[in-house]
Amino acid sequence: MAEIPAPLPFEKRTSGLGRWFEPKRIGQMSPGSTVIVYGLLALWSAFVLFPFYWLAITSFKLPVDVFDGPAYLPWVDFTPNLHAWADLADFSAKSALSETLTPYRNSVIIAFCSTALCVLVGAMAAYALARIEYKPRFGNILVFVLLMIAAAVAVGIYGVDLWIAGAVAVALFVLLARSLGRRYFRRSVGNADILFWMISQRILPPVVAVVPIYMMFQKVGMLDTHLAIILTYTVVNLPIVVWLMHDFFASIPIDLEESAQLDGASRLMTFFEIVVPLARAGLAATTLLVLILSWNEYLVALFLSTTKAQTLPILVAGMNGGEKGILWWTMAVVIIIMIVPVIAMALLLQRFISKGILLGAVKG
Repeated sequence: MAEIPAPLPFEKRTSGLGRWFEPKRIGQMSPGSTVIVYGLLALWSAFVLFPFYWLAITSFKLPVDVFDGPAYLPWVDFTPNLHAWADLADFSAKSALSETLTPYRNSVIIAFCSTALCVLVGAMAAYALARIEYKPRFGNILVFVLLMIAAAVAVGIYGVDLWIAGAVAVALFVLLARSLGRRYFRRSVGNADILFWMISQRILPPVVAVVPIYMMFQKVGMLDTHLAIILTYTVVNLPIVVWLMHDFFASIPIDLEESAQLDGASRLMTFFEIVVPLARAGLAATTLLVLILSWNEYLVALFLSTTKAQTLPILVAGMNGGEKGILWWTMAVVIIIMIVPVIAMALLLQRFISKGILLGAVKG
């Protein structure tokens, strides 16, 4: 009986093109796979980064270079020039610097303050929903909504002062909730219902809510103020913070908090001393997301601001050169300045962001 030849070693079984797709060791990509994967990543990176490159080269072009057509390579297709940057820094050219620095300062103040307030309040609300079981009665919620509608009608139609109408509505709610709530309202809602209701507020188109918000701040004399836009951004982005941070807090073992409470720590101390440090990855990712949403917001700022509280998105949208059209070279400079804080914040929180996104996806 003929002997069966022994199989060749692993490295000798393939030859030619097949070797390019055979990994040298376990856990390592083959050379061919490496070339394909990194080639696709390079193409995707070029596609994503090209708008930033276009902004950068446009900011160093003269108007004639912009209107003559596409020019991609400095010193080859065009000669770089600081014309747009000089116009922005020229105090005498229609106060260009002050017209840019004021919206820039407003954007920094509004975006960072609203983000800090939103993350603080939203994180505490998410922690409460993750650790405390709430059972508010549905009838009490309905009574509160009806009283708020009645207060809005009193203010909008009959001209009642907003603070007086709000105070009366809250007083009536307390009286009705104490007298009727315990006797007649039996059905209650849970934490899951509260979470769903909060995130459902993001489904509502912003243009539907911005007109009532405008009328409310007009009544109290807070239009074109930083505080009005900060409060609005905080309320608008609060559901996102609560929804994201709830999963982070729910994944933290409750034994650590119970041990701290046995040692005499209060609920608030436990939250700031134990829970927040353990959830800092999620807080970093959520903070960056809320900051980007606040920094780029346009519709609310357009309605609530005119000159004093104008933000950068409004400045960029209104940057028009009259008969000459849009000043693309100046707009490129403003957009570059606009994205610097967000990029800096992303680099600062980079080591937490990827970990926070992965932790938020883990269940059980």
